[in-house]
Amino acid sequence: MYMRNRLSKIGMGCCMVAALLFFGSCDDKLEIQQAYPFTIETMPVPKKLKVGETAEIRCQLKRDGQYLPTTYQIRFFQPDGKGELKMDNGTLFLPNDFYPLEKETFRLYYTSASTDQQTIDVYVEDSFGQLVQLTFSFNNDSSKEEE
Repeated sequence: MYMRNRLSKIGMGCCMVAALLFFGSCDDKLEIQQAYPFTIETMPVPKKLKVGETAEIRCQLKRDGQYLPTTYQIRFFQPDGKGELKMDNGTLFLPNDFYPLEKETFRLYYTSASTDQQTIDVYVEDSFGQLVQLTFSFNNDSSKEEE
């Protein structure tokens, strides 16, 4: 009887330890994913531009998921050449300044101001610090227009 009572207590102790380990490892907090990867898809752009000519860059923000308070900002840098970049709403970008990206489908307009090769780097960053970089290069179109 003594042995049986002792085995019963040991068995109950093992069950309690197992229950504590099992239920103690559970977390009652619901995890919500906030930062979703994203990309920017673009249509093909011209490779050559005359001075003063404008290239349209059609862009589409593609997200792997959606967390409602996520915001996106856009900026650009021009390591080679000279030109200006505008948003489809008329906003003229200054290099390295952040501008809110308010639509998932948007257009950028790059106007050449140089006969040199031109490169622009466009950066789109979300409110979680994830960054997508796009690089566009343009050569000078020195061909004469046909009259």
